[in-house]
Amino acid sequence: MRGPARAAYRPPTQRLEVTFLPGLGEIVADEITERLAPTRPPRPVPGREDALLVDHSGRLERALSLRTAVAVFLVLTFDVPRPKSLTSGEHLPRIADAMATSVRLGAARTFRFEAAGHDSTVFQRLAAELAHATGLVHDDAEGEVVVRFRRTPRNAPQPDASRPPTDEAGWDVLVRLGGRPLSARPWRVADFPGAVNATIAAAIVRLVGAQAHDRVANLMCGSGTLLVERLLASPAASAVGVDIDPDAVRATQENLAAAGLAERAEVIRADVTAAGGAWRDAGPFDLVLADPPWGALHGSHVTNPALHSDLLRVADEVSAPGAHLVVLTHEIKVMERCIREADAHWRVRAELRVFAKGHHPRIYVLEHV
Repeated sequence: MRGPARAAYRPPTQRLEVTFLPGLGEIVADEITERLAPTRPPRPVPGREDALLVDHSGRLERALSLRTAVAVFLVLTFDVPRPKSLTSGEHLPRIADAMATSVRLGAARTFRFEAAGHDSTVFQRLAAELAHATGLVHDDAEGEVVVRFRRTPRNAPQPDASRPPTDEAGWDVLVRLGGRPLSARPWRVADFPGAVNATIAAAIVRLVGAQAHDRVANLMCGSGTLLVERLLASPAASAVGVDIDPDAVRATQENLAAAGLAERAEVIRADVTAAGGAWRDAGPFDLVLADPPWGALHGSHVTNPALHSDLLRVADEVSAPGAHLVVLTHEIKVMERCIREADAHWRVRAELRVFAKGHHPRIYVLEHV
């Protein structure tokens, strides 16, 4: 005779807050849905344009695989009137456990608070209690495990969908998972002034797609960020990075090597706007990526109109029919004029504005006609 059926185990649902660069929200939500399969669709954090709430019931390591996100925080909600109450024996262990989880995922040794009044007596006491509970060192300036505090938004939905939204404004504690933000790529061992933010590069790859049969060219490759993120997403039939600056060529080579991709791409020093060039032999290309200079750290506002025009001309010369050209640029008016002038060769497939460190670059995805 069989005993009663055992209920299937369901891992507890944990609330995550995923932060990103404003403008990339839809792409980030798509990646979250694809990689994490959350129990409910990602939803905006009230009052924020750079964060999504996610109900996640799988392994937290999976959340750290997100490539378009800046960081992932574990969200703990407490029905308390003020942060002082968080030092109680009821609440402190939950925060300590979340910090221990972050350490496990990122091998950190220090922590810091991000909150208004983080240097107050209340927060100093809380820091001392958490240092004792976790064995971590409180480093107010450089702590690796970031712990944020905020008032719980009224009517905030609960992780358990069967519970009604809370009407009380308690306190949320957010613990960043891992010792570094996700945007700080471990492969970036060589920086280059004005390098593309890696999450923007990952978003570009998702916008245009990545196929194993692609022949890829990264023109004006800088630190190689676009090239690295493309090759991490999928193998390519061939890949080449080109830049006229020897420092950029060296940075790209070092970053490719750190990412384990040195054998999958060739990096060539050349002026991409010049006629000929050995790098063209790897074409015709199915995907051309470019982050042209925009006049702050490299290039000049005076020469950028000609540079952007030459970029579209050269891409036309080396691209296969139906190929895609992706350009990340701050020269919006210049780029739009060049696109109009090159409408016999390129059609706009997508356009996206991004906000990063006070700058507002735009991503153009063009299809070769």
